[in-house]
Amino acid sequence: MVEQRYHAVMEVAAGAPVTEVAVRYGGLAERRVSGTAHASACSQSYLPLPDSSCTPGSYNPDVTQSNIGSTICVSGWTATVRPPTSYTNPLKAQGIIDYGYSDTNMSDYEEDHLVPLELGGAPRDPGNLWPEPHYGTKTAYTKDGTEAKLKNAVCNGTITLSAARSAIKNNWTTALQVTGIG
Repeated sequence: MVEQRYHAVMEVAAGAPVTEVAVRYGGLAERRVSGTAHASACSQSYLPLPDSSCTPGSYNPDVTQSNIGSTICVSGWTATVRPPTSYTNPLKAQGIIDYGYSDTNMSDYEEDHLVPLELGGAPRDPGNLWPEPHYGTKTAYTKDGTEAKLKNAVCNGTITLSAARSAIKNNWTTALQVTGIG
């Protein structure tokens, strides 16, 4: 196995340097963030939701109501648009800093699409990605179930793509109730 190490210094909102160390083993990468920023750019007060000023959510323009039969409703389609961890892990590391999380363990978060790929969320837009905690009462795992139910309802014709996207973007914790499928 090849091991590569590197060191970078990033500047955060408050101007405090934060050190990021990455270790790559084969195709797997782990980043550890150390140092302390004096202020975070994004608020944790909305958890389990992201701060909408930092993570407003966005849509993939290639997914529309008229083409869901050849995009999101095709088994395995999300794998064709999902960005690699080499793209999302640096965003996750920066997001952990931006949100001011005291727990900086990368594995305690999922770099999640606010508007999920399953509903035609923008795959690479940083405004659609945020480090969602795996801890708390409503977590990234809870959101995964909501995403699946909304996608199934869209693909079954129970609700429109627009209704599902809007509901999950506004508040994923109430999206099933708002759309009438929960």
